[in-house]
Amino acid sequence: MAAEVTDYCSKHTNGIPSSMQDVWQWTVKSFKDADKMSSPLQVCLALSHVQPGEHRSAHGLTRDKGAWMIFLAEDRQAKRILEIGSYSGYSALAWYEGTKRTKADIILLELSAEMIAATRRTLDTYNLNDRVTLIEGPAQESIATLTGTFDIVFVDANKDGYLGYVKAILDQNLLAPNGVIVCDNVFARGMTISTSANPDLDNSVRPYWTECGKALQKFNEYVVNDPRVDVTMLPVFDGVSMIKWKVDASNTTVKSVDRLGEKESANGDCSGGVRADGAMNGGGGNAVNGNLDVDAANGTDADK
Repeated sequence: MAAEVTDYCSKHTNGIPSSMQDVWQWTVKSFKDADKMSSPLQVCLALSHVQPGEHRSAHGLTRDKGAWMIFLAEDRQAKRILEIGSYSGYSALAWYEGTKRTKADIILLELSAEMIAATRRTLDTYNLNDRVTLIEGPAQESIATLTGTFDIVFVDANKDGYLGYVKAILDQNLLAPNGVIVCDNVFARGMTISTSANPDLDNSVRPYWTECGKALQKFNEYVVNDPRVDVTMLPVFDGVSMIKWKVDASNTTVKSVDRLGEKESANGDCSGGVRADGAMNGGGGNAVNGNLDVDAANGTDADK
């Protein structure tokens, strides 16, 4: 049934530029963990078309997710976008396509040398450098150097970093008054909800996603109880949370509150000690990489 739903969605979703299809195909061929670019539905669709022994990656709904990102950027008329985790640059290309009218500035954060090289290949090949800036290094440190505000913040990196990244974005007032933070893979293949939620999850990646689930449980609880923001968690892809500033009765954005005995203002300090390196404990992964929509894999969350 899931495969049928995915196929139906793909057939009723506007396509993506050939450049994005090219980046997707190149990523699949170049990286063993490229299946992280797929969601549970994507995986179902892929498996229905893949022969035994072939690479299990999504060739269908990736178009839909790329189309969703383009749609989101166009709909919000974004002029400035921050992406925490770039992987191969697929999503950066989606943001670029979605902001052709607004000419948005797009900032990418990435730690992995391998994925930095992959992202730069995409930026150079498709002439994105006029509006896209790639900042290398741990995301938590990079966020601390940012100024101004962003209309869209896309968080799709190491799961134990989500809380620190989002807290820093809010504390530093980096989210525009009408902006949105989009956090991908908040279900962690179902492990966030329950360790028994996904009996078909491969045992080779189950320990990793179990740890991701533990980290995301803390993040989800934290953000839903932060009085500064409103949160909507959507049961799409591998779980997507959308976060915006709370607006009080006077239509004033709430950005500063007294919480847990400590003053947290939009200009507060960043949470330290969290690495954007794609691994739950700072170890081997694809750095602050990107996409994840139920992306499967081996120590990092993937990109678009």
